[in-house]
Amino acid sequence: MDEMEEELKCPVCGSFFREPIILPCSHNICLACARNILVQTPDAESPQSSRASGSGVSDYDYLDLDKMSLYSEADSGYGSYGGFVSAPTTPCQKSPNGVRVFPPAVPQPPPQHHLLGHPGSLPPIPRNSCLTCPQCHRSLILDERGLRGFAKNRVLEGVVDRYQQSKTAALKCQLCEKSPKEATVMCEQCDVFYCDPCRLRCHPPRGPLAKHRLVPPAQGRISRRTSPRKISTCTEHELENLSMYCVQCKMPVCYQCLEEGKHGTHEVKALGAMWKLHKGQLSQALNILSDRATEAKEFLVQLRNMVQHIQPTDGPGRPLIVTSGWGTLKENGVEFEACLVAQCDALIDALNRRKAQLLTRVNKEHEHKLKVVRDQISHCTVKLRQTTGLMEYCLEVIKENDPSGFLQISDALIRRVHVTEGQWGKGTLTPRMTSDFDLTLDSGPLLQTIHQLDFIQMKVPSAPMLQLEECCTINNSATLSWKQPPLSTIAVDGYILELDDGNGGQFREVYVGTETICTVDGLHYNSTYMSRVKAFNASGVGQYSKTLAMQTSETGQSPCDMQTLATVAWFTFDPTSAHPDIILSNDNLTVTCNSYDDRVVMGNSGFSRGVHYWEITVDRYDNHPDPAFGVARVDVLKDVMLGKDDKAWAMYVDNNRSWFMHNNSHTNRTDGGVSEEATVGVLLDFTRGILIFLINDEQQGPVAFEGIEGLYYPAVSLNRNVQVTLHTGLPIPDFYTPGEADLSGSVC
Repeated sequence: MDEMEEELKCPVCGSFFREPIILPCSHNICLACARNILVQTPDAESPQSSRASGSGVSDYDYLDLDKMSLYSEADSGYGSYGGFVSAPTTPCQKSPNGVRVFPPAVPQPPPQHHLLGHPGSLPPIPRNSCLTCPQCHRSLILDERGLRGFAKNRVLEGVVDRYQQSKTAALKCQLCEKSPKEATVMCEQCDVFYCDPCRLRCHPPRGPLAKHRLVPPAQGRISRRTSPRKISTCTEHELENLSMYCVQCKMPVCYQCLEEGKHGTHEVKALGAMWKLHKGQLSQALNILSDRATEAKEFLVQLRNMVQHIQPTDGPGRPLIVTSGWGTLKENGVEFEACLVAQCDALIDALNRRKAQLLTRVNKEHEHKLKVVRDQISHCTVKLRQTTGLMEYCLEVIKENDPSGFLQISDALIRRVHVTEGQWGKGTLTPRMTSDFDLTLDSGPLLQTIHQLDFIQMKVPSAPMLQLEECCTINNSATLSWKQPPLSTIAVDGYILELDDGNGGQFREVYVGTETICTVDGLHYNSTYMSRVKAFNASGVGQYSKTLAMQTSETGQSPCDMQTLATVAWFTFDPTSAHPDIILSNDNLTVTCNSYDDRVVMGNSGFSRGVHYWEITVDRYDNHPDPAFGVARVDVLKDVMLGKDDKAWAMYVDNNRSWFMHNNSHTNRTDGGVSEEATVGVLLDFTRGILIFLINDEQQGPVAFEGIEGLYYPAVSLNRNVQVTLHTGLPIPDFYTPGEADLSGSVC
């Protein structure tokens, strides 16, 4: 509760709020303080269009009002309307809370015809009065209602009362004239606390008072809090109760306000429903902020531990080697200095001058670390105190059972909670300084080079951290991402990525370089690969990261209930490896060419295990070209027909017949060609090491190639007279069953 006290104090007087009013900027101020800081402005400075009151200023009005602000962060501390006699230049003051406010302006004598209000009402406000918020420094021009145009913050007033009551050790009698005695009872009907003498004197148990119910003081305090809420009335129509809520204006309204059409085009909802909705929103925001506060408390414990590690303590010197790691420090400040002195004293006298310089450097580093951590502790402590105070204040506000009063401040509180929660965002709870002294003294130089003595780094890098959110597998490719641990200051020259064989075998290096992300292609389907990474520098190789298991695409059962699993893979044409004349479209599934010569394009996924089947439909076929379909190695020639070199195994086809071709050798001419809308199928079976082609769902010739082994990519060659579209993720044809004795014949 103590942290909440600052939330309950006026920014002007520094005392607890008394009759607080809500400014359009959502800040609060005592009614008396608001009158004290009023400034009268000349007529020329207050157009009617810019007048503001508690219900008539939108967020956009502040763009104009800020131009009239008497104070800003860049101000020199003085606010005035220079050049006007009616508003002399006066220095601003500072409240007990540290907020700069303006002194009371000398009010102009009221007009003689002004009618005084009822007793107890506010004195008349001079025309064209201006009020500047002491917290955000936004200027508000009051309308004819003056300060009565600002809504009273009854919820805040109730929270202040409850807070002050909770600070009172014992409830005092309300009728004792001099020193109040401790109350012994409370009358629920009179709503008065009595001590025994005052009760006998002022509340005798006879007559009409005999029917009053007397309860213990503690129970009376509770009954006061749980008493039926007062029905709030409209500030413009004092006889009307507030029953609705205008969503656009964000304020409670009465029935007469709606009848007058002031909110005719606005969305209006029931007051009770909006009360419950905003309470829920504030509670939800508080839950998030509470988590941030818990993290901040844990973070402060870590920072204080860092101070204990960095703070010099008595102890013997040890070898000048400091290991890195959060919360692990083998040598603190004094040990570091003592070891440095011991090594320097062992050298000849010429080393003493350099020794002093090195000690100065260590001291500066030590003081710098302490200063950074202590500053962060101080900053985080203040922010946590403010956060805790806001949370306690909001919890007290939620207990309030006055819907209209709650809704007057709920939006501002919700925004404040969100803003405060955002201040605990990413990076706020991260130490700005490590507690390690990552310095190693090299005492090996010769005496003639002793003036060059300096600290050098002789540590291997820490184990990298795998970024699991960025690691993934697609088909038979795996992408891994990693980074150095936070606060690590050790230089890294590069990284080594290792994978096993997907079957629990030995690890092998698959990447060495400076990048922190790597994609490995050509892995086996339906396999689990173990991966790890380590960093290296001139001092050596660091520890391995944690081992990550990565599963490549799973397999699917064939339609014929076969025992061998067929891999269902989705892939597209690869624009990065295609010949420059190749034209891709339809998300890299459709391909053609802008050259009359044959050009090669491959798929973006390679195969080395399992049974795979894909199809290619002919979208356009002009002038009887000879497109080729098949598989190829990654280094196949891209500017000749597929199969011309020894890196591709293909079937090329015209409109009447087809041939198989590998290493420019043509075999097995077969009748039957392609035309527009024809379908060419490619079946690659690594279990038997064979490649089969189909045209329009029928096998084209015998088995095209045998002894298929290794890594192959789907491939096509074509020219500008052909356009084809790739179809993947297909099951193998019904006629084909891996393991058949003979497939040299035709279709099953």
